[in-house]
Amino acid sequence: MRRKLLPFALLLAAPAHADSALPASPLAYTQLSDPEQEAQAKALMETLRCLVCQGQSIADSDADMAGEMRALVRQRIAAGERPAQVRTWLMERYGDYVTYDPPLRWATAPLWLTPLVLLAFGLLIARRLFKGKTA
Repeated sequence: MRRKLLPFALLLAAPAHADSALPASPLAYTQLSDPEQEAQAKALMETLRCLVCQGQSIADSDADMAGEMRALVRQRIAAGERPAQVRTWLMERYGDYVTYDPPLRWATAPLWLTPLVLLAFGLLIARRLFKGKTA
């Protein structure tokens, strides 16, 4: 009986190991002293995706990874970098997945083109359905 329950117990325990036991970075939960820099950092954090959460921005996530990313954003903004530079650096470091607005490249083209193809397909189907119903 125990052998049958062990895999389920391990699956339930897995989320407990997702966060580290290390203390959070000081800037993960602390705002910058300059309100303008903090506003820039917050606006940028809203556009960056947490890499371990499902669809949450790093501003909304409580994951350790999101805290570290918030700290990196605040450190770089406090050092005088522009938000666009910080975004570019994070995309180079973590890939295009880190942003909710990935640039148009060959690798990301399906992300941009699929909605257009589906919309055109839906319009074609709707046109055929409604064309046959006119009397």
